[in-house]
Amino acid sequence: MDGTRGTALSGNNSSRHVQMDFGDGGGQEPCIWSSPEGGRVIDIGKHIFCNRSLNMKNIVAVGFDMDYTLAQYKPETFESLAYEGTIRKLVYDLGYPRELLNWSFDWKYMVRGLVLDKKRGNILKMDRHKYVKVAYHGFKELSKEDKVCTYGSTLIRDAFDEPDYALIDTLFSLAEAYLFAQLVDFRDNNPGKFPDSTDYARMYKDVRAAVDLCHRDGTLKQMVAKDPKRYINEDISLVPMLKMLRDSGRSTFLVTNSLWDYTNIVMNFLCSSRTVEGTRKCNFDWLQHFDVVITGSAKPSFFHDDSRANLFEVEPKSGMLLNTDNGSPMPQVGEISPSLSLKAGNESCRVFQGGNVGHLHRLLSIESSSQVKHSFIYASQFAVLYVGDHIYGDILRSKKVLGWRTMLVVPELEREVELLWKLRDTRKQLRLLRNQRDLIEDKIHHLKWSLKFDEISGPEKQKVSSELDDLEARREQVRLSHQEAQRENHQKFHKVWGQLMKTGYQNSRFAHQVERFACLYTSQVSNLSLYSPDKYYRPSEDFMPHEFDIIPM
Repeated sequence: MDGTRGTALSGNNSSRHVQMDFGDGGGQEPCIWSSPEGGRVIDIGKHIFCNRSLNMKNIVAVGFDMDYTLAQYKPETFESLAYEGTIRKLVYDLGYPRELLNWSFDWKYMVRGLVLDKKRGNILKMDRHKYVKVAYHGFKELSKEDKVCTYGSTLIRDAFDEPDYALIDTLFSLAEAYLFAQLVDFRDNNPGKFPDSTDYARMYKDVRAAVDLCHRDGTLKQMVAKDPKRYINEDISLVPMLKMLRDSGRSTFLVTNSLWDYTNIVMNFLCSSRTVEGTRKCNFDWLQHFDVVITGSAKPSFFHDDSRANLFEVEPKSGMLLNTDNGSPMPQVGEISPSLSLKAGNESCRVFQGGNVGHLHRLLSIESSSQVKHSFIYASQFAVLYVGDHIYGDILRSKKVLGWRTMLVVPELEREVELLWKLRDTRKQLRLLRNQRDLIEDKIHHLKWSLKFDEISGPEKQKVSSELDDLEARREQVRLSHQEAQRENHQKFHKVWGQLMKTGYQNSRFAHQVERFACLYTSQVSNLSLYSPDKYYRPSEDFMPHEFDIIPM
């Protein structure tokens, strides 16, 4: 790694230390692996990280989610839009106090991986063992004593799940988590504003209902459709990545819960070319980058082969639905034989709504999900890679139910790894302070043992006692220095919740889920364009605690 540039070499191009230019979306050609300038140094924030070995040569199809995967929404505009819409629903539809209309949204406050305690009005961050490390009641931090008293029991620690807890595992959930914290504070400070029946759990239920109302009336998507550039980040590497995957012989597919009209608007924005004046052409050209598009998929139930959801083919121009039998058109009333709908000038890609994964496998001519999951020979030779942003909706189901390979998109990761690189010396210092504490404590324990059990004279005992006092003073000094250094390091990542993937020295609950369910993870989907489509991704070596001080890092 180059300490001044924060980059790392990828592949076997160790002699080519050239920084890649990712452009600014202004018509500049992106630098991807298959271009003449490709195969060079990759910025550390754009690496693809590997939990389980994955040989891309065995991947026959690559699938994508759309929202927060192909389409990265801007939190400062999109999340604020969702927040404001939810507030209005709470006030005008659910009868909440009008004071809420004056509230504002801090889109940087919440992070993924948090857990909402619905009954107590608390927001928690825990480690991989489900120990609560950071806890807030609304916006008020709980003391260490309150945390231990409330969440110290092993029985409670094993139960952080629905219905009493809500998991904040998607970026879209951050606005509702922030609003819940505001409501907790408001209720505590204004008890007369709410009926006695409106407890913390009821408030969370109402927030969820208000969010659902925003989705049902189409408010959010109508605003995005009017001005996609205001709400969605542009990514000039997206189309070259899709072309490279298809040129390498893979099938590509899109499975999204969004319906066709919205999907077409978003994908047009992401993939369509501009006119000479800079405006975008709204057409169906983006379909050429996929073999199959499935909208309204109702994930995660889509990933169950026994789901009885009907599959409809979508006629792109009109949005009309044609009933199908496993992807084949059904005979219509008055027709002798079924006819295929028009593909808007694109015969290679077909668009559907609903269905289940069994339909998708047949459309792509891939073996059934049960064969993928249970046949070792098949799974080792041919596999599907699915890329999504939702641990439970995209990654866990597709992996555990189907045996697909998975890649999780974590946009926050880019800033996280860049900060880790900048703060590597600080982390070494923290480790030294921790070791220093351990050494001082060992000496203290040894001296205390001497005073208790060894036969030593009066003057010698006084000398040992004095030395013990000095060591205990030093220990307290080092403890405070270590604690303060930890807090400063913690706040550089996030002022409240700290590092996304850590809580102290332990992996966070979110990091544990990423490790368990994602074969690969990265900051944005187009990072695939920086690697060979035939790359063999290999994980780094695992280390046990007994290895850290023995094996050079």
